Amino acid sequence: MPKKKTGARKKAEKQKDRQKQIRDAVGRRDLVEYPCNISMECDQCQRRQKNRAFCYFCSAVQKLPVCGACGKQKCMQKGGDCLVKHIGVHTTGLAMVGAICDFCEAWVCHAKKCIGTHACSCPLIDAVCLECNRDSWSHGGRVYECSYCSGFLCEDDQFEHQAMCQKLDAENTKCSSCNKVGQQMCLKCKVAFCDEHSKRKGFKYAKGAKFPCPKCGYDLEPAINLSMSTTRYKYGRQSNAVADDDEDGEATFTFGGVTVRNVERAPRGSDEEDEDYFGGGAYAGYYGEHEGYGYEYEDSDGTEESSGEDSEEDLEDELKALKLDAKRPVHR
Repeated sequence: MPKKKTGARKKAEKQKDRQKQIRDAVGRRDLVEYPCNISMECDQCQRRQKNRAFCYFCSAVQKLPVCGACGKQKCMQKGGDCLVKHIGVHTTGLAMVGAICDFCEAWVCHAKKCIGTHACSCPLIDAVCLECNRDSWSHGGRVYECSYCSGFLCEDDQFEHQAMCQKLDAENTKCSSCNKVGQQMCLKCKVAFCDEHSKRKGFKYAKGAKFPCPKCGYDLEPAINLSMSTTRYKYGRQSNAVADDDEDGEATFTFGGVTVRNVERAPRGSDEEDEDYFGGGAYAGYYGEHEGYGYEYEDSDGTEESSGEDSEEDLEDELKALKLDAKRPVHR
């Protein structure tokens, strides 16, 4: 039989688990909690923006800059690693800073740890917005992270993107490999997997942990906890305007750059309809006019060309002109 655990043993195991949770929580820190991404208000123009060395709107230097690595405004030399020694003096303002980060555009204090480590561990190294493709230097707002796909978003597009992020790149929620109902979904690839194809062969998974995506390695989410929608495709020619029932069957459609409006349409199944379709005129070219069909053509510039009675009058005039030419004597 295993030995019974003592109180000290149980306490030591709980403390060990707690320390492990604290270490793991450092990597899962929210993006908005980093000092280089906190909110700042300019001293001159009074506009709110991300923590940066110079104001995005008026390019003014702040009186009390905040370190983008440790978040302090005053250096009290308690750590003892200051590159600029100031014994017995608490420094603020430009006397405290030592560099500007190339990624987040924030001040970094003159501490050896901050200057030596912040450039490699800056959370905004590749912070490019998924919607507008702007980095932190190209917009004045803070940088956010999508709660679904963990992608970077600017302050202008965060709500619009997250409203459309729960959408699969497929017409249904079935597994792309075996056509079964998808039980696991990747919010980054926008693909559904069944229980069988969500696991890779020869790979050991931690007990109780989420399965990584077979394509990108992002954590899969159970489909039962999500409200995913599918992508819908509409094929065929779409009309520019749909006629209402109150408009006596009047409708428009576009073909070959010409807008056609049906102004006179006989009821379905009547003799007038058959005469309109089978007994009236001829087709006058690829982009020409239907003669005698009762249609009106509207070009892209808004001008209308009628093809009803006007075309018949033109034909009569041409025939009269031909008859007059035939009656004239021929001189040899």
